[in-house]
Amino acid sequence: VQLVESGGGSVESGGSLRLSCEATEYDLSNNCLAWFRQAPGKERDWVATILTNGRQNYKDPVKGRFAISLDGAKNTLYLQMDSLKPDDTAMYFCAARLCYQPDYQHWGQGTQVTVSS
Repeated sequence: VQLVESGGGSVESGGSLRLSCEATEYDLSNNCLAWFRQAPGKERDWVATILTNGRQNYKDPVKGRFAISLDGAKNTLYLQMDSLKPDDTAMYFCAARLCYQPDYQHWGQGTQVTVSS
């Protein structure tokens, strides 16, 4: 199983980015999927989740600005990030788990997002 993120970069405050997480040899549509982020010197932190029924949940600071989605045909998870703020600067990771399991078993390598003021 391999999850490969892309789409990170450097933007100014208020800008947008769309992160992608493509899976190989693994059907994402059968999983609970999430995005996490880790800022320098901080622990990895949950950002958003999408369940197999399409239900989404978001960390409060990103509600209304970020949107998680899955394209089943492309087997790719996305995170659309709008109105970016410097506090969103972090390494972003996608993760997948079978929904009956408590922990995420599969992780991507991360993609860096840097937001300047």
